This record gives sequence, structure tokens and C-alpha cells, in this order.
Amino acid sequence: MGHYLRLFYQIIKGELLDIPGRVIAFIFVIGLLVLPLISDQSYLLRIMTLAAIYAIYAASWDLLAGFSGQVNLGHALFFGVSAYVGGKLNLVFGLPPWVTIPLGGICAVLVGLVAAIPALRLRGFYLALVTLALPIILTGIIFIFPNFTGGELGLYGVKRLSSSRMLDYYIIVIVMLISVFIMYKITDAESKYLRTGLILHALREDEITARASGINTIRYKLMAFAVSGFFSGIAGGLYVHYMKIAGPSTLELFFSFQAILWTIFGGMGTIYGAVAGVYLLYPLIEFIRIVPRGDDIRFIVFSVVLILVLLFMPQGLTTWVRDKIEVICPRCKLINAAYRHNCRACRANLQREKMEMQ
Repeated sequence: MGHYLRLFYQIIKGELLDIPGRVIAFIFVIGLLVLPLISDQSYLLRIMTLAAIYAIYAASWDLLAGFSGQVNLGHALFFGVSAYVGGKLNLVFGLPPWVTIPLGGICAVLVGLVAAIPALRLRGFYLALVTLALPIILTGIIFIFPNFTGGELGLYGVKRLSSSRMLDYYIIVIVMLISVFIMYKITDAESKYLRTGLILHALREDEITARASGINTIRYKLMAFAVSGFFSGIAGGLYVHYMKIAGPSTLELFFSFQAILWTIFGGMGTIYGAVAGVYLLYPLIEFIRIVPRGDDIRFIVFSVVLILVLLFMPQGLTTWVRDKIEVICPRCKLINAAYRHNCRACRANLQREKMEMQ
């Protein structure tokens, strides 16, 4: 028994405790799980629950734009479609949330594949403009058929996710953690089991070279849009059952831009950067609302914080922090804590290599 305990401790130490970034992530997860036990304030619980939903949404945009290079300025399309589909299925057929949320995600996948059609011919600025128009078109359709879509008022009276706000919180946080982990593994270029991350990196850096090397770029573009749409749809389904309403606000252009701002603030092309961006910026802006004249200054504060990060940390907050606390061994490519002098595996001199790189 003692042998297995020592082996377990060595695995935990090598894969978690020796890597500062993973220690921070572990503390963050534990903090999320114990938060309702520490504070039972409904306002705080509501903000953190919505932050978990938006974390899935922002991470799904990062998967598409940060890794495959397909910049989508209308990402709210996937979120809004799933919210409306899930809400309508619940109101008309009485389907429970555990059915409507996946179905909404599947509908978002179908919409994602339709949105990917322009991506097969367009790149960069032109693709961004086309995707920007898609949620505007859907918003117009919603206003044209108010009897079916609810018009400006939207769909209301949707069944709640669970019987209590605390249970809602735990369901959404657990779904968020699972979704973010899956997206992280899909985009991990160093994964031993999936090669999609490496291929998406190649697609982002140089699509022509990737195609010339034999990669089916069309297939992976479609996959990126489908996977991104699915997880954004999961976020939309959670949102409609938590807020009990689906309205045109889920398709607003500013909502699409919020995913971009959260991701750039946290660190584009990382997945966890998008999550950090949401959990830092969204609660900050919401808490400012409760101070005097908070509604008037919250977007000013948001803009100032974003500008400062872009000026001093152009790669994003998490990337800047990671570079400060971690160093990659140039010999064996293993992640080490920045304070170490020698690599924990091959014993290479990390400080000397770090100085040579600088």
C-alpha cells in the first residue's frame, strides 16, 4: 500500500506540483467548487454562474480563431441559435434541459457548418466581415416572425436547469470544466493521442503550406467551425435554462465582441486564457455596477484595463504570467518552474539556457 501511495505522490508531484501553471489551475478549480460553501450571497452566485457559461463561450471562440485562424466576428450566432432552439423545444414539447441543451448544441453545429462555407473560399478580413453579418441576418428573421420567435421580447418561461440556484451553479461549473478540458486537449499540439492541435496550429500559421504538405484543410476548417459551434451552443443552452429567457440580446454584435475581448485579455490561442479573461473581467465589471454611478463608469474601467494589458502584456495576461513562472527546458522540452536552476528530468542548466535565449 505504501508503495502505491509513494507512486501516486510522485505522479501528482511531477504532473501537478512541479508545474506552477497547473498549481494555479488546480487552486482555481478548488475555489470554484467551494465558493457556494463559503458565501451564500445570491448575487455573487449569479455572477459566477454566468461567468462559467461565458467561459465556455469565450473558449469556443478561441478554439476557432486562436488555433485555426478563422476569425469569427459573429460568434454570438452559435450561442443565440442554441438558446432559441433549446427554449423553443422546452416550451413547445416540454423537453427537459438535459435533452434541449445537447440538441441546441447540435443545431449550433449545423449552423457552424453553414457558416464555414464562406471560410472555404475566404480568409482574414473578408471572412470576418461575412461572419459579422450572420447574427444580424438571424436577428432580422426573429423580428419578422414574432409569433414564433417572440420578437423583441424573446422566449420566456423556459424551465429552470434545476430546483435550486446552488445546484444550477454546480451543474454549470462542472459542464464548463469538462468542456474547457476537452477543448484544451483538442487544441493541444503536444498531445500523444490527438493530432488535431498540431494540424490546427499549422492551419493558422500558413494554410497554403499546410495544404501543400498533404493536410486536408477543408476538413479541418469544417471541424473547427463544428466543434466551436457545438461548445458555444452548449453555453447558449445553459444560458437559456438558467436565465429562463432567450432574446435578441443573445445575438447582439457586442456580445460577439465580448468573446474576442475576453480572449485577447486572457491570452489568445491558449483556451485557458479565455477562461481567465472571463473570470477576471466579467465579475469586475458586474461588481462595479453596485458602486455609485457604476453603470456610467464600468465600461470606462473595462476599456482602461484592456488597454493597459494590451500595452504591457500584448500576448495576454496568462501568457505573460506563464512566461514569468515557467520555463521550458531547451533539451527535453519539459515544463519547469522558473526558479529552478536545473531541469527536473534531464538536469540541463535552465538559467544558463534562459540567459542565452534572452
